[in-house]
Amino acid sequence: MPKREFEITPESGANERLDVYLSRQIQDYTRSQCQRFIDKGQVAVNGEAKKSSYKLREGDRIEIEVEMPEAAEILPEDIPLKILFGDEDILVIDKPAGMIVHPGAGARKGTLVNALIYHFPDIRGLGDIDRPGIVHRLDKETSGVMVVARSLKAYDELRRQFKAREIKKIYLALVWGRLPKAEGRFDWPIGRHIKHGQRMSIKTRKPRSAVTEYRVQKEYKVFSLLEIRPVTGRTHQIRVHLSAAGHPLAGDRRYGSIPKSKYKFSRLFLHAHVLSFCHPVTGLRHDFTSPLPEELKGIMDSLDLA
Repeated sequence: MPKREFEITPESGANERLDVYLSRQIQDYTRSQCQRFIDKGQVAVNGEAKKSSYKLREGDRIEIEVEMPEAAEILPEDIPLKILFGDEDILVIDKPAGMIVHPGAGARKGTLVNALIYHFPDIRGLGDIDRPGIVHRLDKETSGVMVVARSLKAYDELRRQFKAREIKKIYLALVWGRLPKAEGRFDWPIGRHIKHGQRMSIKTRKPRSAVTEYRVQKEYKVFSLLEIRPVTGRTHQIRVHLSAAGHPLAGDRRYGSIPKSKYKFSRLFLHAHVLSFCHPVTGLRHDFTSPLPEELKGIMDSLDLA
């Protein structure tokens, strides 16, 4: 009987019930059908049988032996990529705002993965079937530097470095208002919002540790430009922490309570500026930098002239 495997990540499956996760991943089967598969012993988590109510954890590996529908094929697309560095093991990409990293529900085209498998077909089959080569991600609205694996050794080693928090990430963020200190740290656990499950929040029944450090780079009349260093990597962590602190990101329509202002933002002002890590094969330390894109530089220029 065919077998499919899934691996739980912070962005996909962590803290979900086993039956709920499977019914979401295998949309041809209902939750009750997935429960029957679990009850019959056709599903294993880390090699062991679990109940439908088992809460999944980051790193869990699920194996399911049923007649599985074929995963929707990811089609290669000739989408231009800005490559900062590339060799046979890794690619360092400067992702534009508006591009989704990998296919998901309702988004099978136009993603970074669609572009990657067009330009680098050998990346197929490397890791998760829907996100080959992807070892971390940026939100659709966020621009900037990210690394992709091209070999199995690079894939495993980069995932290890991210999990061990050995990779340095620096973001540039424009926020509303002035912070009380020139530098600081938000240490507020986050999870799914109590009422709005599609959003993350510090108001949650299932909190997970989340730590964000910041340093003020420049202050304006109603804004502050921050250098952000996320210590952990929870979904929407930076956006949630800044909103909870009363200083939402400029242009954040999901987590920001936007004050009335003459300033209008066409996108979220959050940019992955620096990514520093050890090459997964050579071991050499690399620092990659993505400058602010033109639309964000234009905003900064207007603030300097105000």
